[in-house]
Amino acid sequence: MTLMKRILGSLLALIVVVMGALYWLGTRDDTSTGPAAAPSDPQQRIERGRYLALAGNCVACHTARGGPAYAGGTPIPTPFGTLYGPNITPDDKTGIGAWSADDFWQALHNGKSRDGTLLYPAFPYTEYTRVSRADADALFAYLRTVTPVNQANRPPELDFPYDQRILLAAWRALYFKPGALEPDAGQSEQWNRGRYLVEGVGHCAACHAPRNSLGATRPADGLTGGVIPGLEWYAPPLTNDPRAGLGRWSAQDIADLLQTGIAAHSSASGPMAEVVLGSTQHLTDEDALAMGVYLKSLPDTPASTAASAAPVSAAAMELGGKIYRQQCVQCHQAAGEGSAGAWPALAGNPTVTAPSPVNAIRIVLDGGFAPATAANPRPHGMPPFGQMLNDNDIAMLVSYIRNSWGNAAGGVTSLEVKRARAAATRN
Repeated sequence: MTLMKRILGSLLALIVVVMGALYWLGTRDDTSTGPAAAPSDPQQRIERGRYLALAGNCVACHTARGGPAYAGGTPIPTPFGTLYGPNITPDDKTGIGAWSADDFWQALHNGKSRDGTLLYPAFPYTEYTRVSRADADALFAYLRTVTPVNQANRPPELDFPYDQRILLAAWRALYFKPGALEPDAGQSEQWNRGRYLVEGVGHCAACHAPRNSLGATRPADGLTGGVIPGLEWYAPPLTNDPRAGLGRWSAQDIADLLQTGIAAHSSASGPMAEVVLGSTQHLTDEDALAMGVYLKSLPDTPASTAASAAPVSAAAMELGGKIYRQQCVQCHQAAGEGSAGAWPALAGNPTVTAPSPVNAIRIVLDGGFAPATAANPRPHGMPPFGQMLNDNDIAMLVSYIRNSWGNAAGGVTSLEVKRARAAATRN
């Protein structure tokens, strides 16, 4: 055996010992079942659970395209490989039909399956741990009423060493601690409700918080935005950063976007359009506004993503402006003011001025389509220009709109467009 092999063998043995210790430590978390749910009418509890399933957008990860509701199979891409949403119908063999309410609570609150298996944090138990026991019981009661489907769960397809589930113990020891979300007595009932929805049921941090190299978010980073791993869309900051976040928005603007998909400053597109379609459009007026009130209370923390530093030449602005006048001005207007209720303004639009230009690039490439919601059933759409314009043309166009009408967001390179085009093809 060579010296290198001996060293590697020793290191592997050390890792195994450390991981075993961390696994033991990682299992020593809060295993309580929490306070029992308050007695209520069974039908009311089920209806409450149905609403929570919508608010939490459970269908997005637990229903494959064209498949039965909640039967699983949805691919969830990550930098470490692909996971698949599990079957959560009440089927006894392949779903959660044999689970108890306590089992379900353990999954949400502690990130553990019925048999104690540690769950991958693609299931956002890091946020769901804040869901109350009463709401967990209501959600479980609702899921017991959906049609049971006998469909085996698809195992994860993860790269080595991330396919070694024991490593989750170390991850949990570093990045997860179960805990309830206690009301803040110094804030209003509306603010507390908004925080509960944003930080718990709605799990907004799953997309709008930056992640480290191990896929973990840190509370200290807050909702300062970041590129969504695996999807390559940019989730903007939900802080009150006036340039890239919600600084120019009112609480009602936020509620409008959540419920209708359009607001005064922007419209939902990409993954957020899917969230509005399947989830937030179903929020009550009170809950949507509560989320807006809470988000408007967050500080003006700058975006976590570094702003584009690409210079913008006069020639690029001239060419980009020419393309804009040829292709875009009819809907978005000469001064980028848009058409209220139809096409969003580009001046001051956070999608346009975001530190990362990827969303603006992808909308130009593939088109922009706000979700069809009950409040806006026939939204106007934007056609794709990816086949009409080459990478350099799109780079010039996006550079132009990011630096016109008071926008000052940095330029875009043809290489960035090429990468976005490739990501769009993968997804």
